[in-house]
Amino acid sequence: MSRASEDTNRRMLRARDAMDRSYAQPLDVPALARIAHVSQAHFARTFRATFGETPHRYLQRRRVERAMFLLRETDRSVTDICFEVGFASPGTFSRTFRDIVGRSPRAYRKEAGRASRAGASASVPTCFTMAWTRPHT
Repeated sequence: MSRASEDTNRRMLRARDAMDRSYAQPLDVPALARIAHVSQAHFARTFRATFGETPHRYLQRRRVERAMFLLRETDRSVTDICFEVGFASPGTFSRTFRDIVGRSPRAYRKEAGRASRAGASASVPTCFTMAWTRPHT
């Protein structure tokens, strides 16, 4: 791998790490491009080539992953979770959640609750549970 490729990968990882840390904050391509120290067009194109999805889709998926955890582990309302993970409206949250997970947040919570009650007697390692519940897009 060339030095230029390594530098580009490092810049994209820096931006992705910022997205992972601050997923609930309003992040847009101009802000992420500044973090990576590249132009907006170059950032969007290179991020997609490096990670296989647009920066916007990656951020949505990270938010949905966090929402999945909160839906499984808390009794907070779907609306509260929607705003906590960084979505601006419950409608957008529900539509995005359904696109990524394949069911609505309420249906996911219901199924996750049923699975945890059914699996209460069987011990499954956390790494398997996390891998199984991670959305695959």
